[in-house]
Amino acid sequence: MRERKLAVLLALVATASVNVLAQDKYPTRPVRIVTATPGGGNDFLARIVAPPLGNAIGQQIIVDNRPSRLVGGIAARSTPDGYTLVVGGSTMQYTPLMEKIDYNAITDFTPVSLLERSPNVLVVTPALKVNNVSELVAMARAKPGVLNYGTGASGASLHLAGELFMKATNTKLVRVPYKATGPAVLGLLTHEVQLVFATAGAVVPLLKDGKLKALGVTTAEPTPLVPGIPTIAQQGVPGFELVTIGFILAPAKTPQPIVRLLNQHIVKLMQRPDVKERLAAGGSDATSSSPEELGRIMREDDARMRKLFKELGLTADS
Repeated sequence: MRERKLAVLLALVATASVNVLAQDKYPTRPVRIVTATPGGGNDFLARIVAPPLGNAIGQQIIVDNRPSRLVGGIAARSTPDGYTLVVGGSTMQYTPLMEKIDYNAITDFTPVSLLERSPNVLVVTPALKVNNVSELVAMARAKPGVLNYGTGASGASLHLAGELFMKATNTKLVRVPYKATGPAVLGLLTHEVQLVFATAGAVVPLLKDGKLKALGVTTAEPTPLVPGIPTIAQQGVPGFELVTIGFILAPAKTPQPIVRLLNQHIVKLMQRPDVKERLAAGGSDATSSSPEELGRIMREDDARMRKLFKELGLTADS
C-alpha cells in the first residue's frame, strides 16, 4: 500500500511539473520549426501543425524553411531548449545513410511525435495491359529489364518502393530517375515509363479521371486515401510494406518535460477533423505517437534501410 501511494504521489508530481513548466517556464518566446523548402511535403505538414500548436502553447511558431540537405544539421546543432524543433520525413531519415552529412537522424535528436503516414500507390497507364499486381509480376518476369519505373531522388519513397518490389518479386525493372514525383508521374502519362510507385496525393486526381490505373498500395492494410485498391502484400507479395512517415523532433538532450508537453498538445491536434481533412487532401493520414514509439519506428527503419542501401551501393562510405 505504501509503495502504491508513493507511485501515485510521484505521478502527481510529474504531472504538476509539466503543468508548471507550461505555465511559468516554457515557452516564453516564439518557437521555430525548421523544415524543408516551401511547397514540399514537409513544409505543407509544418504549416498545418504550426498554428494550432502555437495556440496550444501560447506562443507564435515560426516555420523556418531551409534547403532539404541542411535541415537536419541546423536543427541538430540548435540549443536543446524547446525553442527549435524540426519537421522531417524520409529525406531527413535516409540522407545520412547515403551521403556523408553533418547529423545522425537517430542520435542527434529527441523524438516528439509522429505526424503523418503516407502510402505509395503502384500506378500504370491504362495502355499497359495489366489489371493487378500478379499480372504485372508475370509481365516483368517474362520481359526482364524491359519495363521502366519512374522515381524521384535516390533514397526517396518512389525509388525505395521499386527496389523493394524487385527484391520481393524476383523481377528486373529499369529505374528512370526524375527530379521529383511530379515529373515522374508526367513521364508515366507520356509513356516514358510504364509504372511509378507514386505518392497518393500526386495521383488520386488522375485515378479519378481515368488517366492512370492503380494496381496496389504499399501499406500493410488497404487505405481510405485510395479506396477500393488492395495492398501489394495481398496480391501475392507477402510482407511487402513501405510507408513514408512525417514527424516532429527536437535536438538531442531537450528536457523531457518540454518534450512531454509538446507531445500532449500534438496528440490532441492531430485528432482534429480539420487537420485530418487537410492531410488527407494531400495524400496522407494524420497520426501521432509517444516519443518512445517514434524512436522505435525510426530505429527499425534505420536498420532496415541500412541493409537495403548497402545492397544498392547507396552507402555514405561509397
